[in-house]
Amino acid sequence: MTKIKAWLNAARLRTLPLSVSGIIVGTALAKYHGKSDSLVFTLALLTTIGFQITSNFANDYGDGVKGTDNDTRIGPKRALQAGLLSRKELKNGIIISILISLVFVGFLVFTAFGNEKLEYILLFSVLGFLSIWAAIKYTVGDTAYGYKGLGDLFVFLFFGMLAVLGSMFLYTKFITLISILPAIAIGLLCTAVLNLNNLRDYETDKKSQKNTLVVLMGFENGKKYHYSLVLISFLCTVVFMGISFNNWLLYLPIIAFVLIFVHLFKVYNIKEPVLLDPELKKLALSTFFLAVLIFSAVIIKTKFKC
Repeated sequence: MTKIKAWLNAARLRTLPLSVSGIIVGTALAKYHGKSDSLVFTLALLTTIGFQITSNFANDYGDGVKGTDNDTRIGPKRALQAGLLSRKELKNGIIISILISLVFVGFLVFTAFGNEKLEYILLFSVLGFLSIWAAIKYTVGDTAYGYKGLGDLFVFLFFGMLAVLGSMFLYTKFITLISILPAIAIGLLCTAVLNLNNLRDYETDKKSQKNTLVVLMGFENGKKYHYSLVLISFLCTVVFMGISFNNWLLYLPIIAFVLIFVHLFKVYNIKEPVLLDPELKKLALSTFFLAVLIFSAVIIKTKFKC
């Protein structure tokens, strides 16, 4: 394998659609209120992708160094685990990715707020640094929160609440109460993707003392937790669409949830963790599809006044 392919492997490109779902929904909420900016949208996407790639590099490094990624691991081989990249190479990749992400944060904040709203600039700069910190500390270091059952909380906050509400604020400079519902919905689905990953890795994580919530609560309870995440996300989406739309557009997101409920049925019938691996991609893409459908509903509503 060439170095380019090794870096693409470490970047885990299949995770990127899920990472931008919150940005798409936040942009849709802003569009619903008549606010849009193509440059802010582009920079927000690039910033989020930068955060995600930084997180993927750091996860590869952290789990590789700790020995969590080993020959018994289910799923794709990681770059450090497979010897495709050395520790030094991966560490340098993390540093470069952080620097690129910081550049995107700077451009995004300046484009959204100019040099007049200094309090907003400071706030979003801090949020940018916190996002990078969260991306790294998930698995790296002795205090990695992913090894203490806190990964779900951080994914919910950063992929859901911050991604959706933060991106909406970049356009509108305000947040509405109703916008919290789709933020919760996307956050819970992103958390469900992480939970599914942890369900798949239950046996190896337990042996490696990576105390995810699934390890702490057990495999079967982890599945019940998974159902709860998806069902609450569905309810939040239905309530949001019912309040925001009064026509056929409110049914659009149901298309994505049909796919998600098929996924739930399969998870319910799976007894062996190894068989959950194919469901990861399905749920991640279904979440991205939901974000696109919400965005599409807003575009149709604003364009055709329906």
